[in-house]
Amino acid sequence: MGVKIGDIIPPEAVEKTTLKGLGGRSIALDAYNMLYQFLSTIRGPDGRPLMDRRGRVTSHLSGLFFRTINLLEAGIKPVYVFDGRPPEMKRATIERRIEAREEARKLYERALSEGELEEARKYAQRAATLEEYMVESAIQLLEAMRVPYVKAPSEGEAQAAYMAARGDVFASGSQDMDSLLFGSPRLVRNLSIVGRRKLPGRNEYVEVEPEIIYLDKLLSSLGITREQLIDIGLFVGTDYSPQVRGIGPKTALRHIKQYGSIEKACQALGIRLEFDPAKVREIFLKPNVTSSYSVEWGEPDDRDVISLLCGEFDFSRERVQKALDELHKSLKQMRERTSLDAFLS
Repeated sequence: MGVKIGDIIPPEAVEKTTLKGLGGRSIALDAYNMLYQFLSTIRGPDGRPLMDRRGRVTSHLSGLFFRTINLLEAGIKPVYVFDGRPPEMKRATIERRIEAREEARKLYERALSEGELEEARKYAQRAATLEEYMVESAIQLLEAMRVPYVKAPSEGEAQAAYMAARGDVFASGSQDMDSLLFGSPRLVRNLSIVGRRKLPGRNEYVEVEPEIIYLDKLLSSLGITREQLIDIGLFVGTDYSPQVRGIGPKTALRHIKQYGSIEKACQALGIRLEFDPAKVREIFLKPNVTSSYSVEWGEPDDRDVISLLCGEFDFSRERVQKALDELHKSLKQMRERTSLDAFLS
């Protein structure tokens, strides 16, 4: 879901960019966030995902493979961060997501049986589920491509934000704004959906490009602290707490600027909270993260990649090899222009 604070992000805190514009940067990517994007978007006209001959979903591998190659060819050094055990306070959110996906699955099957393909595809996207074998195969692919990954002890976005705050990577990468609440100095969005995209429910398309949101510029422009940004998130709803009824991000910003904190605002406004804001705030300020990780890149092992994608999951050998050849060509050009060793370090 992610915290819905997009409406108060000031334009001066956002820098539009391109994949090439991010060249030379290392980015800690929220792996689950990206894999869900691939599972939702890489589907046939009737909503069915890509599958191998044994019926295993492969949309996530297709997206991960080709998107990672695109990033590497642009000079971006990705690090994929996988979720660990979620905080106990996230249980209600997880249960709601499971229920919503089950309901979407039923609506998908009904639309499909009635021949409503556009509706079916819409519901299929909402029903996308990331299963354990998908995560395992994604990690196997990253190992074959010699792309680093980190297994977070808890929330992947928190771990990515921690790595960015330490300076081990340039930024965290996710579609969700939670990374800012977790303290990432820079958040890169749209890395998994760059290109021409259809607007939901409309026969219109837009060009989607990456953007960087700078936390310091955001806070300075709004005239608030990070703790107050978290409190705005608490007003509009987080993965660990429900939305305060009737309060959106703009109203939340106004209340926080007037009263200073969600506790003082609620006391003044006569609002009774259904959660302990101090406990939720603590998740963002002191998340469970690890400093035990390595971020080292290498050239893909073609044999391992082909063995996994083509031998195990029925990908087209010709298409996979062509993509790998293009990547090796790009890496060679980088070596000639500067130093591949410097890029991979």
